[in-house]
Amino acid sequence: MKRASLTAAAVGLGLVAVTACGSDSGSKASDSKSVTLVTHDSFNVSKDVLKDFEKTSGYKVRVLEDGDAGQAVNKAILSKGNPQGDVFFGVDNTLLSRALDNGVFQPYEAKGADLVLPQYRLAGGEKGVTPIDSGDICVNYDKKYFADKKLAPPKSFDDLIKPAYKNLLVTENASTSSPGLGFVLGTAARYGDDGWQGYWKKLKANGVKVVDGWEQAYNEEFSGSAGGKKAKGDRPLVVSYASSPPVEVLYAKPQPKEAPTGVATGTCFRQIEYAGLLKGAKNEKGGKALLDFMISKKFQDDMPLQMFVNPVREAAQTPELFRKFGVRVDKPETMAPKKIADNREQWVKSWTSLVLK
Repeated sequence: MKRASLTAAAVGLGLVAVTACGSDSGSKASDSKSVTLVTHDSFNVSKDVLKDFEKTSGYKVRVLEDGDAGQAVNKAILSKGNPQGDVFFGVDNTLLSRALDNGVFQPYEAKGADLVLPQYRLAGGEKGVTPIDSGDICVNYDKKYFADKKLAPPKSFDDLIKPAYKNLLVTENASTSSPGLGFVLGTAARYGDDGWQGYWKKLKANGVKVVDGWEQAYNEEFSGSAGGKKAKGDRPLVVSYASSPPVEVLYAKPQPKEAPTGVATGTCFRQIEYAGLLKGAKNEKGGKALLDFMISKKFQDDMPLQMFVNPVREAAQTPELFRKFGVRVDKPETMAPKKIADNREQWVKSWTSLVLK
């Protein structure tokens, strides 16, 4: 997923702890002393945590970032059997069936997978991937904008189509972005098979803007972002994550007592992210070791303030800043994996025809 990690800000502050190989480096084969992780461009891990794995395992980790999660999954499918790396991290519940149906992964159950919380464990025979984290895709809002306008921020999907919020929302393309797709699935879960398209007609009429991915939506179009390299946008509503506010606090200097952004908790869709051993991996042994590491307590404890996600392992700890400024979503929209698998492609086609044409 494109996680709300303000990667641009992290890079600027020297906080990215892994070596990201550009998309042109996929041709470099993993040797026996290295293992290559293919992922989206929000992956991050603390330097000390990564070094501990490298020292213990003997493998040097190479990271190949392939854009937004949706784009990365598409590339993994196109290169199946001759993958760019050994492990793929970032396929979520919205796209999992597509990756599995296309044979991207080979079976491997990571050591420690039995310690994953029950609600995140996979059902049936989907043993090709391991749950790594969870999060909620939600509309975020710029608190200052709404305070200045003396306008209450939206709370729900229904609010977003009201005239008061016309031309304020930016979202991501459902065909190229996992948060964009998750937001569409959230509306399908909320309004049903017969109602979600009518909702999007109203949202389009209310001036929703669509861009390719999270990075552009949050860091370029959203007025509440502090992490973008470019000038702030003029849209005070953006599809992001419930965990985005802690990011704005962490990277601000000085750190504010209150997050400058908020979350419309009535617009959320629950997302679960997975990792798996790629079929045709050149270093299967190293890939398995990396997967074991990603479900370990050390990696799980590190994730919240690196990728701003919730760990899925029992007894994993979330830092105080993450708990204090993150927003808890008690009733997110959800959808059965089978329903996603059965309808996703048609829904994306319908959404594209309805919203982008």
